[in-house]
Amino acid sequence: MAEWWRGAVIYQIYPRSFLDTNGDGVGDLPGIVAGLDYVASLGVDAIWISPFFKSPMADFGYDIADYRDVDPLFGTLADFERLLDKAHALGLRVMIDQVLSHTSSEHAWFKESRESRDNPKADWYVWADAKADGTPPNNWLSLFGGVAWKWEPRRGQYYLHNFLSSQPDLNFHNPQVRAATLDNVKFWLDKGVDGLRLDAINFCFHDRELRDNPPKPAELRTGRGFSPDNPYAFQYHWYNNTQPENLAFLEELRALLDRYPGATTLGEISSEDSLATMAEYVTPRRLHMGYSFELLTDDFSAAYIRATVERLEATMTQGWPCWAISNHDVRRAVSRWGGDGPGHDDLARQLVALVCSLRGSVCLYQGEELGLPEAEVPYEALQDPYGIAFWPTFKGRDGCRTPMPWNGGPQSGFSPVAAWLPVPDAHAARSVAAQDALPDSVLNGVRRLLRWRKAHPALVLGAIEFVDAPEPVLAFVRRHAEEALLVVFNLSAEAVRWPVPAPLRGARPLRDHGLRGGELADGALQLPGRGVFYARLD
Repeated sequence: MAEWWRGAVIYQIYPRSFLDTNGDGVGDLPGIVAGLDYVASLGVDAIWISPFFKSPMADFGYDIADYRDVDPLFGTLADFERLLDKAHALGLRVMIDQVLSHTSSEHAWFKESRESRDNPKADWYVWADAKADGTPPNNWLSLFGGVAWKWEPRRGQYYLHNFLSSQPDLNFHNPQVRAATLDNVKFWLDKGVDGLRLDAINFCFHDRELRDNPPKPAELRTGRGFSPDNPYAFQYHWYNNTQPENLAFLEELRALLDRYPGATTLGEISSEDSLATMAEYVTPRRLHMGYSFELLTDDFSAAYIRATVERLEATMTQGWPCWAISNHDVRRAVSRWGGDGPGHDDLARQLVALVCSLRGSVCLYQGEELGLPEAEVPYEALQDPYGIAFWPTFKGRDGCRTPMPWNGGPQSGFSPVAAWLPVPDAHAARSVAAQDALPDSVLNGVRRLLRWRKAHPALVLGAIEFVDAPEPVLAFVRRHAEEALLVVFNLSAEAVRWPVPAPLRGARPLRDHGLRGGELADGALQLPGRGVFYARLD
């Protein structure tokens, strides 16, 4: 199927935390190979592997020193080729992360560029002179805290880093940079990967004039996936990312992808108006899919979810969305939306059903199928530079990155030695082995749901239309070809009664999805706490 990605469920693997096979406390590519049978058993369509390329690991692989080689921490190119072969044999597509906007300061390109103002790579990064008083060229800030410029004495200039100071930004205004970037992408497409997840894809270009970003009022300093006390939130980021020149580059990238039938792109987009940027970026000539941080926030109201999806539907008329409620950058969803207490199995099942019922493709993050809560990582065990910088008001991303619990043994079966992040005792009870043996576990419920979803084209490919309902009820209709389904969620832990609009009262319940269902009688739907109702419409 040329457009296999439409409606696909993509399972995100964070290699450091998936499975350690060489006993160094860090997951690796052979560990992914060993775990692929498990991943295939879930009923997902593809895997997305976070960076495994050569890197000093200052940002755990999102700082790439060599785009064409595997870091020895994770294995070898031969290991990746074995991974690709096994995944394809199991019917799984393979998507890999591509971090195009910046490199590591250890990359050979940067080492050459910083040496002088007249070497062959001198203009490959964003360099600028100091102001007359020696301060940085403008007021741009790094997402990881502080100014976005670092002084380089070899050149007597500042360089731009939107993230860590060891992640210098490439100068995409230089056509040589664009050509080299596309050549690196081609290397992996030639290897046989099926798609690219494009990290921070709207950060490739900067404003040529280096204009200052304007200040943002205090009441608007919210959301977008970072700590609210981060000074990065104090600005409108109009000039350090999301520049109009990026659109032409996306078209160059798409032209390359179109030479590889079935290959797809998924862009991560975080801008001042991420939904509007998605609408611009996801078109037949640019990206195949896009996703942003809109459902990775703390707001779990029906009104917010409906408003977010409806706005994207209204603006992204040509494109295909992809939805995620968890990933390696945010607090795990069952804790974010359910609190830190126990007993979130029904919520965990419901959240997977919710993200799998919206129009678009789906990213499921490893452990989401187990209902893993956020791990509490003490300060002395923190690894994330973001969390270390903003402790204690923001604890960083380590709590969602702890190792996968495979069984009840030491380190929950992840590694024979102490893992790179502590493995919570509470996760062992939710291990793959423990849940595999329980028919009613979250894991087996997710497997059942994903198999069931494939049998309903309306849920995979259909249009979406929301139905008016009061909080905490979220209701919509999915339609495709001859199938129309009414889908209703009770987002609260308490039972609710919803008077169903008259045109929908003839809906015939579907009960083989394995979720907490409801009863439709006398024109009203009775839904238990965390209940989900699917019904066929005539």
